[in-house]
Amino acid sequence: MPPPEAMYCAQQINIPPELPDILKQFTKAAIKTQPHDVLQWATDYFSALSKGQDLPVKERLEMPVATQKTDTGLTPGLLKVLHQQFAPKEIITKEELLQKWKGLCLPIEQLDTILALGNFSENINWMHFFALGCSALGGQGSSNLEGRCPAAPTCLNTPAWKFQVYLTIISALKHACEILTEDPEGGAAQIPFDTFQSLYTYLAHLDGEIPKEQIDSFLHSLEKECQGGMVQPSNFTSLRSAEKSE
Repeated sequence: MPPPEAMYCAQQINIPPELPDILKQFTKAAIKTQPHDVLQWATDYFSALSKGQDLPVKERLEMPVATQKTDTGLTPGLLKVLHQQFAPKEIITKEELLQKWKGLCLPIEQLDTILALGNFSENINWMHFFALGCSALGGQGSSNLEGRCPAAPTCLNTPAWKFQVYLTIISALKHACEILTEDPEGGAAQIPFDTFQSLYTYLAHLDGEIPKEQIDSFLHSLEKECQGGMVQPSNFTSLRSAEKSE
């Protein structure tokens, strides 16, 4: 017969004093982040915690958009988590990105698509990847941008597919502002003009359909429109409204 299980009284069980708070914070983080694979995400969470790194945790719970499927892949909240993890670095490796991507339980197919679109090598410019990540979010909330495309003053006279390209870029930049801003939630979502210029120029050049003169003209007009060297999404629409009134 197996020996009877040892019996312990409450006084004999030593619970580390920090354990309840660790478990409480972990539970709150899991609820906010809603990972598809809790065990995979927990591995990355506790690994980052033990190394003093930024945790793979969203700032708040994201409610799914009505048009999204159950497995939504990358979201603004998850892209912000990645940015917090990689922002201190200008260049990251594909291996580092893959590890953090898996830690957030994101689909590898989506990562491969973004990497192929940017033609990235082993070493990746993080802000370039971030820009394409925002572009991958472009379908979320882009319909209200139609007819207000600031990237091209004559966009209403261009073929429909080119017009959609412009909408995608501007929608991506709107997401970038909302993710990168230090303004409180619901605020103006301002970011430095230099950051906006870098993201817009990269996406426009990658697309290859927007003439350099048009890119420069837009940025010049936007720089005059923004205040204190900061850009916010409302600047995009105000430029387009000004063009219509002329």
